[in-house]
Amino acid sequence: MTAIAVFRPNDDRMTHAVSLLEELGVEPIADPMLAVEPTGAVPREDADYTILTSKTGVELAAESGWSGSGTICAIGDSTAGSLDDHGYAADIVPDEFSSRGLVASLADRVDGTRIEVARSDHGSSLLTDGLANAGAYVHETVLYRLVRPPEAGVSSERIDAIDGALFTSSLTVEHFLDAAQERDSREAAIEGLNNAIVGAIGEPTQKTAEAAGIAVDAIPKRADFETLARTVVDDIEAQEKRQTRYDATPR
Repeated sequence: MTAIAVFRPNDDRMTHAVSLLEELGVEPIADPMLAVEPTGAVPREDADYTILTSKTGVELAAESGWSGSGTICAIGDSTAGSLDDHGYAADIVPDEFSSRGLVASLADRVDGTRIEVARSDHGSSLLTDGLANAGAYVHETVLYRLVRPPEAGVSSERIDAIDGALFTSSLTVEHFLDAAQERDSREAAIEGLNNAIVGAIGEPTQKTAEAAGIAVDAIPKRADFETLARTVVDDIEAQEKRQTRYDATPR
């Protein structure tokens, strides 16, 4: 049975990921590479625009009693959905679910405005720098830190059985390699991934993987987990069909 490694946090995101992969007819190898450590910080409430970049950020802001401020922007549909679930409304969601997409959506309207960016400690500088270059006064609040769980790394121990891998951020790539390094299997893990179909959710994740020697085979047109998973599963199935035809060719 096709096996795909997934590195989502060990919460409802992993539960959803496992269920989705099972529905797609593959074996999920669940290996959480991220754990959330809240900082206790609260988004500012005096901004003209407030940007949230994750479901986790929305949940923590809501738990803190944040009342919302100005035009609320979500990096993508998942974040926008979480805002709606917690009684907020996303006024702006970019066509491209990324920091670059947010900058493109806001650049022509934020000159001289105050922008609050509430996110993790590993947020891309493309967002804050891009908005500052557009003339905005940008303040960043770190709502949570992303750390590697101590038990991470089971996928590197099963690398020869993995047909695909789903990386959803640069940090998941880095943590995967760090966990493999601690098991003295970094090079074997990279080699194993290069014999599999590797999916990356966007260009920054792709660049991080490729800089480490991991070839990326699939980048979905839409930057969300379900599209990533379906893209990788489809690529694996297409590869298997090509191999079957090749094996059946008379020699």
